[in-house]
Amino acid sequence: MPASPDTIVSPCDSRVLLGRSVAAKSIPIKEKFFCLSELVGADKVGWQACFGDGVFAIFRLTPEKYHYNHMPVSGRVVDVYEIDGEFHSCNPSAIVRMVTPYSKNRRYVTVIDTDVEGGTNVGFVAMIEVVALMIGEIVQCYSEEGYSRSVPLRVGQFAKRGAVKSLFRPGSSTVLLLFEQGRMMFDYDLVKNSQRRDVQSRFSYFFGERMIETDVAVRSSIGDATSVRNGSDQITNQLSELETP
Repeated sequence: MPASPDTIVSPCDSRVLLGRSVAAKSIPIKEKFFCLSELVGADKVGWQACFGDGVFAIFRLTPEKYHYNHMPVSGRVVDVYEIDGEFHSCNPSAIVRMVTPYSKNRRYVTVIDTDVEGGTNVGFVAMIEVVALMIGEIVQCYSEEGYSRSVPLRVGQFAKRGAVKSLFRPGSSTVLLLFEQGRMMFDYDLVKNSQRRDVQSRFSYFFGERMIETDVAVRSSIGDATSVRNGSDQITNQLSELETP
């Protein structure tokens, strides 16, 4: 895991897709993925306002992946809740056939305040675990060292970046990270790969747009707090690159 405390890390072994402005575009896949109110809960108006203009990352776990999830940031837990729903596939072909597929998938939402002592300093971060078709359950099992003495995260608890957080059992599923506007920047190589024109992903095939996933390892860097970058101009440029054409 990167040594810098201001680095955000991948929560899982997965394929990551980057984007921006959840509220405006309902995750920019022709408005057919999910909208923010369905994702964080229709009654969570505060979190909708907090993350509506920010960037996001979708981590898609395929069946052969390591299915433990880890904390992407350090900070104090300020909200934990579950949104009930049915089980549907996270496969892109299934997504095309449903206008808002994730609205019917069970979600487990954890919001972390990273602007605290020992935190990652990227504002509020929402980590959302989404149950897929073959998932029996999401086991909440936070543990700072290995897999021992695991407990579910509670409001008020400080959680450490890289620590085990949860387990999908069994099958494939999806984790989403939502960030506040202007508080973090994705690693340049991830942004550039997501905009490649010489390849097509399964998402590109079904949606006809540049939607390129990148394979990432658990605890590997995906971005940094903006305080360690070069200022607002670079943030603006990166957000422009993340726009769907």
